[in-house]
Amino acid sequence: MFSLKNAVPAVAAAALLSAGSLAPAAAQDTPGEGTTVQMARATWDTGWFPAEIYKQMLEELGYTVEGPTTLDNPPFYQAVSQGDIDFWVNGWFPLHNTYRSTFEDTAEIVGAVAEGGALEGYLVDKASVEEFDIKTLDDFKRDDVKEAFDRNNDGKADLVACPPGWGCEVNIEHHLDAYELRDHVNPIKAGYSASMADAIAAYENGESILFYTWTPNWTVNELVPGEDVMWIEVPEVNLPEDLMDLADAATLEGVEGCVNDPCTLGFPANDIVPVANTAFLEENPAVRALLETASIPLPDIFAQNAAMNDGDDDIEGQAAAWIEENRDLVDGWLEEARAAAQ
Repeated sequence: MFSLKNAVPAVAAAALLSAGSLAPAAAQDTPGEGTTVQMARATWDTGWFPAEIYKQMLEELGYTVEGPTTLDNPPFYQAVSQGDIDFWVNGWFPLHNTYRSTFEDTAEIVGAVAEGGALEGYLVDKASVEEFDIKTLDDFKRDDVKEAFDRNNDGKADLVACPPGWGCEVNIEHHLDAYELRDHVNPIKAGYSASMADAIAAYENGESILFYTWTPNWTVNELVPGEDVMWIEVPEVNLPEDLMDLADAATLEGVEGCVNDPCTLGFPANDIVPVANTAFLEENPAVRALLETASIPLPDIFAQNAAMNDGDDDIEGQAAAWIEENRDLVDGWLEEARAAAQ
């Protein structure tokens, strides 16, 4: 597994080459020489580590990478469809299916950063699960539960939800209506990291907390499912119309720390994938090949997210360290990219 203990600043490959050593063979090693890539990354900082790894790999291929520019989902999918942005590696599908109509004619999903392991759902501190016998979101219609989770005294249980513009906001809003929770649950839509920090402080103070999260995410390192918190279920699977054909994927077996097995999380498991402008990919076969072959193990993303949450925000150094610790694997991806460019 990737270890952050050995993290070192990235060393540009160009610094290792003397000015007179660039023969034609070396030029083949950098098929992106002279090409500038406009890259984006998501607003959630748990996706910045994978983005930086892909950026540095493209730079090893000779590309000049502008950004990554931090964008919300709607402006990214609009920009990539128009060619103003070339790609990002922070697509979440099927969560982002609602944006397919925006980009499907001019951009595409290519490859996968991580397949199938990206979970979403609602969690409650374990002590409250046991004290109030909480199993599903329906339990938050009970007065005793609402009172315990009401931290702003508005008569509703507080839920750390998602900021406007995030794909998860759409699904949470759908759930609040589908399960008739509007009069019982208050969704907090402020900045996610700050809202979770407040919830964690409340938990450490012995208060009850309810929050949405996803994996990989630093929250499940800070509050470990099965130890500190528990995944709870939805009363029944009820997804937005564009996701209803994935209803079977919203109930999963073997979810660590769930109140039940199988666990009806209410969200289909997601793939984390690159989304790129198709014309850009056609002009840059090396980039397509890299995106098609590269991937990052979820435990490594978990480890970096936990370190970042502990104050280590040297994402460039962490990405460089990961690349060096996985040099044989990365070199194989880069060779496939170079071969595709010939």
